[in-house]
Amino acid sequence: MEETEFNTLAEATLARIERALDGCAADIDYELQPGGVLELEFGDGSKIIINRHAAAREIWVAARSGGFHFRHEDGRWIGTRDGAELFEALGRLASEQAGEAVSFA
Repeated sequence: MEETEFNTLAEATLARIERALDGCAADIDYELQPGGVLELEFGDGSKIIINRHAAAREIWVAARSGGFHFRHEDGRWIGTRDGAELFEALGRLASEQAGEAVSFA
């Protein structure tokens, strides 16, 4: 995948996450920072950091429970370790940190 294509897909993915957060009832603040870094902050002060990693052509997620890498395959972002889909994994991670159900579907 060319870098331009990756950046377009990654930006669309971060925008989708932001839209889901706008409609979320959980106490989550977020900020898109320069370079494609999306920082989510939960009511308890914990954070999830989502960023695009252009060199690896992956989206990386850092959460309280660990770090995760997702590669674009067949129209979806798939976890490189466990095969989990990004939005499902992110929902699970955010739910754990928010203490209530969060969905990015």
